[in-house]
Amino acid sequence: MSLELERAERRRPPSPGRDRLRRVLLGFGVTFALLFGSYLGVKWLAAEVSGIIARPEETTVVAGTPVDFEVAPGAPASQIARDLAEAGIVGSAAAFDRVVRDERASDRLQAGEYELFTGMTPQAVLEILLAGPPSKAYLLTVVEGLSAGKMLESITRQTGIRFDDLTRVLLDGTVTSSLLAEAPKTIQDWEGLLFPDTYEFEGDATAGDILRVLAATAELRVDEFEWTVLAGVGLSPYEGIVIASLIEREALLDEDRALVASVILNRLELGMNLQFDSTVVYALGGLPDGGLTLDDLQFDSPYNTYLHGGLPPTPIAGVGLASLTAAAAPAESDYLFFMTRDDTGKLHFTADYDEFLEWQQELGSNP
Repeated sequence: MSLELERAERRRPPSPGRDRLRRVLLGFGVTFALLFGSYLGVKWLAAEVSGIIARPEETTVVAGTPVDFEVAPGAPASQIARDLAEAGIVGSAAAFDRVVRDERASDRLQAGEYELFTGMTPQAVLEILLAGPPSKAYLLTVVEGLSAGKMLESITRQTGIRFDDLTRVLLDGTVTSSLLAEAPKTIQDWEGLLFPDTYEFEGDATAGDILRVLAATAELRVDEFEWTVLAGVGLSPYEGIVIASLIEREALLDEDRALVASVILNRLELGMNLQFDSTVVYALGGLPDGGLTLDDLQFDSPYNTYLHGGLPPTPIAGVGLASLTAAAAPAESDYLFFMTRDDTGKLHFTADYDEFLEWQQELGSNP
């Protein structure tokens, strides 16, 4: 092309068609750039969301913090894994899932309440969940000297088991004892046949579970003794329990128990009424405000040993080993009377009625 033609070509105005094509191509490029940028942004956002969904358990926690954790009955292993991770107990639900699968333990995880800690290894948690929740055992203490009714009230206070439920299982045959002469009709028939002691029970122990143990323990303790001394004077092991209950209520110190037993046997041998205040208190249902009066000693009851000879018809209290020991092996003495003379609880014994009266007068007591 000549120089003149080239110059003329440069001076020619742009073609409308070519200009339109240029604008279309430019617009397409911008649109493509925007779309591609959006695509990259969406892809990045999706990856981040996916990571969050896949790893909800990854949180920053302080290791060693106690956590109360409950496995609901029937909960699948996958749900347990997520709950463990969300609580910070394990670092990853997936890691716990793997351990469960490796051990083929998904159907062996025990429901219940656990105390776990943050930052535990999946293997350590699995071992705990396979072993099951810790025992919720508790101690139940029944003290000596209580009547059967008071004993049941004490058990109710300590366990929350209803008094009526305790009474029912003692009377409907759920709880039995070889020491019972016949089927019990009232709670009074169980006097002395539930052994006072400190026991350990599981948290789900029922009224029957508890009272069966107390009744069986009483049978066992009574059978541990030789009752030959009482048999020699015509008394049965059950009457030995009655004597032990009187000792339990009359003697505070162990050193006095065998002597109280000797007073009981001496009085029975002579045909004397026992005249024990404790039997009157039992007949009255408790010690009256202000103590016993002369009128109380005339209260008409087969348990009132001021009015009736011999032993009461049943024990009057739960008995411990010390009182059973004294009843089975009474001391040898000629004592017929005893009383406390100070606030130490120590009993003083005598065979002389006049001396006994002097002691009472010293204390300003009623004869």
